[in-house]
Amino acid sequence: MLTFEQALTTVQEKITAVQAASAVETLPLSSVRGRVLAEDLIADRDYPPFHRSTRDGFAVCASEVAKTPVALDVIGLARAGEPYIESLAGRVGCAVEIMTGAPLPGGTDAVVMIEHTLEAASGSSSSGSNPARRVGILKSVRSFDNVVRQGSETAAGTRVLPRGRRLGPGEIGLAASIGRAQVPVFARPQVAILPTGDEVVGVDEKPAWFQIRNSNAMTLAAQAEAAGGVPRLCGIAPDSREALGSLIEKSLACDLLVLSGGISVGKYDFVAEVLSGLGAEFYIQGVAIRPGKPLAFGRVGDRFFFALPGNPVSTFVTFELFVRPAINYLSGAAFEQTVYLKARLGAPVRPATGLTTFMPARVARNGADSNAGDPPRAANQGGTQASDPVVNLVGWQGSGDLVGLAEANCFLVVHPHQLDLSPGDWVDVLPKTW
Repeated sequence: MLTFEQALTTVQEKITAVQAASAVETLPLSSVRGRVLAEDLIADRDYPPFHRSTRDGFAVCASEVAKTPVALDVIGLARAGEPYIESLAGRVGCAVEIMTGAPLPGGTDAVVMIEHTLEAASGSSSSGSNPARRVGILKSVRSFDNVVRQGSETAAGTRVLPRGRRLGPGEIGLAASIGRAQVPVFARPQVAILPTGDEVVGVDEKPAWFQIRNSNAMTLAAQAEAAGGVPRLCGIAPDSREALGSLIEKSLACDLLVLSGGISVGKYDFVAEVLSGLGAEFYIQGVAIRPGKPLAFGRVGDRFFFALPGNPVSTFVTFELFVRPAINYLSGAAFEQTVYLKARLGAPVRPATGLTTFMPARVARNGADSNAGDPPRAANQGGTQASDPVVNLVGWQGSGDLVGLAEANCFLVVHPHQLDLSPGDWVDVLPKTW
């Protein structure tokens, strides 16, 4: 049996040994959230395209305000969308009022914040002609203080988004800023979802007292879509070798097959046997994790499959750990290893040894759990500070408890060497994704 780290490395090695997504379609920006970019995006000009003020205040030549206080003539206004066109080069004792986001006028190199100025009495201008508005500068600035320099974010011709980047709101906004109304993205992989078991009935059916509704298919479909795949519901496979084999063969027309249930060693667990009969090569048969120990991963012909345990929490966890990064790669992105966050433990935990354990939990800022009615926790418990995130297990009854899973916003991760965890200990937390 493989450790969690060994199993994840095995999935990565096998999945990335094949060519990732190749089919490409060009879509408008409004339709690409969650898709993977199929070519590099290049800046069409410098960003920002001009020296940009980051404050409301007065554009000045820094050398003229090295000693303060000093009064300057205000000869114009610059604001976003309406720059001050004339240059102040050679015009001693002058400033331009400027708004946040406006281009810095020529001949100036810094902005004095309005908080560091004082309106001065009008008088003769620096040229000795018409009366001018004057401003008192109370604090000196250095060159390019309160200014974002032209091209400092990126220069024209520079790659701003690489091929293989999954597009979220920030990436879409960046693509829009460089004038890309449409972008090429990789086609999403088709993910076949096949739950098994005679006890499983449709979601819209009224189950007998010994039956359960097909929640795994709905959970896996939502997870597959969130991971960048296109879920294909392939029905419910009964505990019959013939029927199961027929449904698996049809499901292998998709890019990836995800089964749930029937993968353990029970009398009616036929998944491994049927896959073997179809010529499957198994890379993983069992992982030292809880929940999810009976996980299998392999390949039939040129199609990969994951056979996940049937208990709902086990199904959810093993998808997040192994299937999600595989779909990410098949979508054209990188294979991403699991990333943990850190939190303080709120209550003692004594897990079984020898397994990497993932337990539904809630993490929140100390004393500020989002669940109404939860009592605040002591800020000094186990050395925990008020600003520390604190994680506590939810009340769940094992790997079949969907109520506990829904209440959780993360999983508390306990590693095999951690035999006894006390309140205040720093522990690993795996955020739940949606």
